[in-house]
Amino acid sequence: MGLQIFGTRKCRDTRKAERFFKERGVRYQFIDLAEKGISPGELRAVAQAIGRDALIDTSSARFAARGLAHIDHDPEEEILRDPLLLRTPVVRDGAQAVIGLNPEAWRSFTTH
Repeated sequence: MGLQIFGTRKCRDTRKAERFFKERGVRYQFIDLAEKGISPGELRAVAQAIGRDALIDTSSARFAARGLAHIDHDPEEEILRDPLLLRTPVVRDGAQAVIGLNPEAWRSFTTH
């Protein structure tokens, strides 16, 4: 499958993830959540790797504007409706995934 980075061009942490892998010569596919979003299968794989509760950026203005702190919601359903709720970057390779700025964890993707 290969390494995937999910994020947006405006996200500073996503750009740091891209730079991290470029500097190490690791090829990856970038998926811009603002343009394409994330497929249900990819989201399920990420949720299994990191846990459903870690998926949504609860500190974002988008989360607050949607009022999600005050209602019961399914994180996966909300992200499929609005991919920009996903915490970024998401670095994924098969069943392994890391969410957020985490260079230490990204190193595990450079050793295969």
